[in-house]
Amino acid sequence: MATEHRPVGQLLRRWREERRLSQLELSSLSGVSTRHLSFVETGRSQPSREMVLRLADQLDVPLRERNQLLLTAGYAPVYAQTPLSSPHMTQVRAAIAQVIAGHEPYPAIVVDREWNLVDANGAAGVFMTGIAAHLLQPPSNVLRASLHPDGLAPRIVNLGEWRAHLLARLRRQTGFAAGEQLAELYAELSAYPCDQPEPHVELPGPGDIVVPLRVRHEGGELAFFSVLTTFGTPLDITVAELSIESFFPADARTATALRG
Repeated sequence: MATEHRPVGQLLRRWREERRLSQLELSSLSGVSTRHLSFVETGRSQPSREMVLRLADQLDVPLRERNQLLLTAGYAPVYAQTPLSSPHMTQVRAAIAQVIAGHEPYPAIVVDREWNLVDANGAAGVFMTGIAAHLLQPPSNVLRASLHPDGLAPRIVNLGEWRAHLLARLRRQTGFAAGEQLAELYAELSAYPCDQPEPHVELPGPGDIVVPLRVRHEGGELAFFSVLTTFGTPLDITVAELSIESFFPADARTATALRG
C-alpha cells in the first residue's frame, strides 16, 4: 500500500472537512480536546495509534483509508484485505449467495469498490443480452458495461437520465482519497457518446419517486429501481467494499414479465 505524503494531521483535517465537521464538533464526538485536536492537525502533536483509530471511526473513514492514516502516522495497518475466495470468507460468500438467490426472479449483482462484478444471480442475465464479449471478460466493470456503446446503453430507453444518475453516483465516490482508478473510470465514462439530454439535477417527473432504469427487452420494455445493500460492522476491507445492488420491478408489467 502506497503511503500518502501529507502528514497525518493534514489528512485528518481533510477528512474532517470532507465530513463538514468543525474542530469543536469532532472534539465533542471523539472525546479529544479541541486544543489537542488542533495540535494534531497542525503537526505540533503526533497522535497515538489509538487516537488515529478513534478519530477515523468518528469521521467514518473507510477501512482502506484508516490503514493509510495509520501508515502515514508511522503505525502498522490493522485491517486485513482477505481475498473473497479465501476459506475465511466462506460465510461471507454463503451470505451473498443466499441474498442474491433469494432475490430471484428479480436481478441482483454484487460489485466491489471499483464497480467490478463479483457475482450475480441468474435473473441478472436480462441485462447481459447483447453486451459485447470484451465488456464481460473478468474483471467486468458494471458501469462500463452499462454505458459503453457496445454494452447495455443502446437498450436503455432513458439513457440520458440513467447515465446522469450513474455518473453522479461515481462522482460522489471520487473524493480526495478515492484513488486514481475511480477518477480514470469517471473520465472514461463521461467521454462515451449519448444522444439524449442529460439532466444536471435529478428532478422527479409526475408520480416518480426514484430514477428508473428502463430497458428494451424482447420487443418490450422493462422498468427497474434498485436498492444497495452493504455488510454491517465490517472489519475486513474486502467485506467493507462489497455492495449488493438488488433491482426491483418499477411497474406491474415488469413484475409479470420477470415472474414469467
